[in-house]
Amino acid sequence: MPVNKSLRTWRHLLLDLGEFIVELVKVVLISLVIILPVRYYLVQPFYVKGASMEPTFLDHEYLLIDEISYRFEKPNRGEVVVFRYPRDPRQFFIKRIIGLPGETVHIKNGYISTTPAGSSEEQVINEPYLGSEIVTNGELSVTVPAGYYFLMGDNRNASLDSRNFGPVAERYIVGRVWLRAWPFDRWMTFGYSDGSMVSYYEKKD
Repeated sequence: MPVNKSLRTWRHLLLDLGEFIVELVKVVLISLVIILPVRYYLVQPFYVKGASMEPTFLDHEYLLIDEISYRFEKPNRGEVVVFRYPRDPRQFFIKRIIGLPGETVHIKNGYISTTPAGSSEEQVINEPYLGSEIVTNGELSVTVPAGYYFLMGDNRNASLDSRNFGPVAERYIVGRVWLRAWPFDRWMTFGYSDGSMVSYYEKKD
């Protein structure tokens, strides 16, 4: 009798263990069904390396990138985007959209202006996101091809951008910055209005 009782106890333990494993597998599968589409189609994490986007984004900050919006609308001026480096698509860069398809981007006298396609009138770009000490040096005039964007870092003297490697094809753009998740004392979401990035960080200035 003690042997039979011991066997029944082990059977119950094995059944309980089996039910636990089945429930665990269900939870994992359901989690994957929810998380994987979000990770690969809606939101992607991005770790900032370097000082090219200071003062807006600092080295070692952790961001979440909105990958879904550009499926329904075109990228716009002022938006900060993550994209594949055209000369090595395995690398990811973060920059701000300055010039749109068809525009001619002019850099001179410390300012950036654009000339729309079919026009001769230059329009100076207002850049409130730049630090007061940031100056856009040099002279340049580039016409952005259709389907391409002219991208620049906010820290103009420490940025490898379209001034060096040219306009970037839209197919290389992964998405735009949606959330700064780390560090916690700089946590915030970013919205876009009239082509300019609006954030709590900018409003404080």
